[in-house]
Amino acid sequence: MDLIQGLLIISSIHLLAAASPGPDFVLVSQQTLSHGRKTGFLCSLGIALGLSIHILYSSFGLAAVIASSTTALWAIKILGGSYLIWLGIKGLKARAMNDNRLDHQVNASENGAQNNVRKSALKTVAMGFLCNALNPKAPIYFVSLFTLVLSPDMPLYQLAVYGIWMMMIQMGWFSTVVMILSNPTINQKFQRISHWIDRVLGGAMVAMGIKVVASSN
Repeated sequence: MDLIQGLLIISSIHLLAAASPGPDFVLVSQQTLSHGRKTGFLCSLGIALGLSIHILYSSFGLAAVIASSTTALWAIKILGGSYLIWLGIKGLKARAMNDNRLDHQVNASENGAQNNVRKSALKTVAMGFLCNALNPKAPIYFVSLFTLVLSPDMPLYQLAVYGIWMMMIQMGWFSTVVMILSNPTINQKFQRISHWIDRVLGGAMVAMGIKVVASSN
C-alpha cells in the first residue's frame, strides 16, 4: 500500500475514532470548562502524545500480543479503569465558586488564561497522556487499524508519517473541541454551574472506570 492510500484510510478511520465520545473527550471537556482554553490545549497535547505509546508497540507487532493476552489486557484494564475513577473522584469533589472567584474565572477564560489556581503545564499534559495511554481498548483498535495499512516491507519513514499524522488528527480534533467550549459566549454560560459540570463529568468518568475494571473480571 502506498503512502497516500494509507493516509486516506488512517484519516477516515482515526477521525471517527477520535470524535467518538469516551474518556479523552470527557477529560478535555472538563478541563476546558473548568480551567480555560490553555489547560484544554495542554490536555489535548497530552492525549495526542499518548498515542505515541500505542503507535510504538503496534509498530513492533506487540499490539496483537497484548490484545490476545488475557493477563496483559487485565493489567491495562485495572490501571486504566483505576485512573479514570481517580480522575472522576476529583471532579466529584468540585466546589461552587463565590462571586469574586467567578469574576476572575470569566476574565481568565476571555483572555485564554489559567484561573487563579494555576495548574502545572506538565501535570496537565501528563494527565491527558495517561488518560490515552492507559486506554484498554487501544491495543485492539490499533491491531485492526494497522492490519489494514502495515506490511512487512514498509519503510520506517512511512510508519513514522502514519504515526505523526494520527497524532495530528487527534490534536486537531480536540483543539476544535477546546476552541468551541472556551468561546467566551459559551464558556460564560457554564461558569456559574461549572462545579455541577465537573461533578457530572466526574461521575461519567467514574462510571467508565468502574465499567472498565468490572470487564476485567
